[in-house]
Amino acid sequence: MSEPLLSIDDVSVTRGDAVLLDRVSLSVEAGAHTAILGRNGSGKSTLVRLIARDLYPAGGGEGVRIFGESRWDVFELRKRLGIVSPALHADLAGEESLEVMDAVLSGFFAARGLWRHHKVTPDMRAAAAEALDRMGASRLVGRRMATLSTGEARRVLIARALVHCPEALLLDEPCAGLDPATRRRFLDALRGVAVSGTTLIMVTHHVEEILPEIDRLVLLRDGRVLAAGTKAELLTGPVLTDLFDMTTTVERRGDWYRVDLDQPASSG
Repeated sequence: MSEPLLSIDDVSVTRGDAVLLDRVSLSVEAGAHTAILGRNGSGKSTLVRLIARDLYPAGGGEGVRIFGESRWDVFELRKRLGIVSPALHADLAGEESLEVMDAVLSGFFAARGLWRHHKVTPDMRAAAAEALDRMGASRLVGRRMATLSTGEARRVLIARALVHCPEALLLDEPCAGLDPATRRRFLDALRGVAVSGTTLIMVTHHVEEILPEIDRLVLLRDGRVLAAGTKAELLTGPVLTDLFDMTTTVERRGDWYRVDLDQPASSG
């Protein structure tokens, strides 16, 4: 039996006296597109940093296994697990002189840009061009990252993560800052990635962003896993009322879901 793509077993993360993740266990199988859903402060960002190997749990890293391994050279991990996060967006968008193609090519070197010692091959350029095309961002080549809209930059960052043809893509709040129309076009582009064979792990607090291709959910609340299961099991009024602590109504529109929040669940 093959190892899960991601396995977290009874892991806690603390900062001083604060418990950010409390004995979290979850598993993501290869090919099982997964959304990690929770309110602000539920532990989602800490979980992303844990998976990205930017931090380690209390007691060491043995409880976190990615592609079956608990120890990774981060550069090698990035070849198999692409990561797009607000922190990466801020880093690359803040590079005033960084051109779009160079930003994508920098993904081969896990760098914030291209430098003199980086040796870019024709194959790398071809892969970068293909990744930009997949994300509908080829027309942006020649522009500087700092001049792009949030939606345009997000497409470039996904392309940067795809240059290695990773087995999985970890997306931390990928639609943050996008207007509704841009968000829908961006999500449609992500659907193309999902059907291509790359496993998506999407971290969000918006039910409306959960792609039709995503069927597995992990619900986080107060640093703990509240529930894990399928959309049919968990995208219900009672479950999401418990998650958001507000009376919640779930509506399905075709292959998408949306929610309406009423009042705190504890209100009389």
